Amino acid sequence: MSSNSKQAGRVSTLSTVVVTAGVTAAVVAAGSAGAIDFKSLFGADKAQQQQQSQQVASAAPVNGGAVAGAALVPAAPIAPLPPGAVPDYRAIVKQAGPAVVGVTVAGERKPDADDEAADIENDPFFQFFRGMPGMQRGQRMRPQAKVPFKGLGSGFVISADGLILTNAHVVRDAKDVTVKLSDHREYKAKVLGADPVTDIAVLRIEAKNLPVVRLGNSDDLEVGDRVLAIGAPYGLEQTATQGIVSAKGRSLPNDAVVPFIQTDAAVNPGNSGGPLFDGVGSVVGINAQIYSQSGGFQGVSFAIPINVALKVKDQIVATGEARHGRLGVAVQEVNQALAESFGMGKPEGALVAKVDKGSAAAKAGLQAGDVITAVDGRPVRESGTLPSLIGLAAPGDKVVLTVWREGKQHTLEAKLDGVPSEHGLQAKAGNGEADGPQLGLALRDLNKAEKREAGVAQGLLIEDTEGAAARAGIQAGDVLLAVNGRPVQTMDDVRAVLKQHPKQVALLVKRDGDTLFVPVPLG
Repeated sequence: MSSNSKQAGRVSTLSTVVVTAGVTAAVVAAGSAGAIDFKSLFGADKAQQQQQSQQVASAAPVNGGAVAGAALVPAAPIAPLPPGAVPDYRAIVKQAGPAVVGVTVAGERKPDADDEAADIENDPFFQFFRGMPGMQRGQRMRPQAKVPFKGLGSGFVISADGLILTNAHVVRDAKDVTVKLSDHREYKAKVLGADPVTDIAVLRIEAKNLPVVRLGNSDDLEVGDRVLAIGAPYGLEQTATQGIVSAKGRSLPNDAVVPFIQTDAAVNPGNSGGPLFDGVGSVVGINAQIYSQSGGFQGVSFAIPINVALKVKDQIVATGEARHGRLGVAVQEVNQALAESFGMGKPEGALVAKVDKGSAAAKAGLQAGDVITAVDGRPVRESGTLPSLIGLAAPGDKVVLTVWREGKQHTLEAKLDGVPSEHGLQAKAGNGEADGPQLGLALRDLNKAEKREAGVAQGLLIEDTEGAAARAGIQAGDVLLAVNGRPVQTMDDVRAVLKQHPKQVALLVKRDGDTLFVPVPLG
């Protein structure tokens, strides 16, 4: 699914930015401040603890630390609230707080285009800045050397045997992930999978009898409902903040698939991946981003609906990744003037501006100028609704599209394509014996803007180099046009040459407007 929204500008020029709520610090800084312990403010009282069954978790803490402690069994569900009643926040925190965890990560990454203007030494949050609409992105930055980083986020336990949900951006590029429980036990965590499209990641720790949250239904949430967020902003453990649901179904730049829940509950860097609770203590969302001019909370935060997160979680647990449906259209908003010209009673729906050749939309008979007003009977009031309805479906799913065309309503059926997975886009050429010798390139498809910028009709973007290609002088940011004179459009084109086991290949690359051949000895 594509959209016509403009890309964001450089961080240094932004007057308003969206910040993913994660805390990250470059390793260039010496030392770190200790986190304040709020455990005593949120633990159950002694009488309640004596009434609860206690079982010692079986897994050993990180580094062999013998922290004695019993898993807390969640209290009975909090009673439903009458209309207008104020939730018992104290009870919610006592019941759910023990299942909220801190997530600490470490690794190395290359700054991407969104990090271009960030000063790594002075801005500890540079990894998680994202731009807002209407601001022009600067020139594409030449990828630089990898930079060590450490980061903090939040998460919550959804199964007693150690399954944890958090944000994908919290664990992005992380080589080491540690989960800290509310009783200060720490465990090394395995990332079962991360889906950058929805910003959901699933972790597993080797533990048993853990306290768990109660999961709610985000579809039942309404604007004006009271909510509570628990997390570790700026590394401050077990911090609770409250607010109301400000809006539902928000579509954000580069996150069009997720219909975000907007709240005014205070969320800051470090809250990423933490739970958002409704008035009866059920998780209805995962805190992910804030809208800010300062980098800190300014009254607008966004959470991923728990129904979306659980659907992605099920795919990751089953297959290690999440796949998303693709219709293959570019859409725009229907304003009053367009509605009148199309003979519509009111401005609504998603106007199809372009249909990709060979896509699910093309096969279904969609045309430019059609207005999609519903998907499987679910209304599309504005264009931003369509990406979430399609993107949360699975490849191969059939959807019924209600379309306004030439003054009449039509019904079309489309079988959705799949969006290439992150792994598929970034697979390394030449890895594995079946592919022949190792070339040492990380490649991905060029998008339309990159093709225009490079002045090419086809090719692959070189995102990273190592081994033979790096030694030959191939650089990240080069565009690979051909291998041994054979034009390349896909990874399979490159693999086809390598399967012939050549001792040397000639790579035709475009760099800074110049085209050159680079010989790469493979041995």
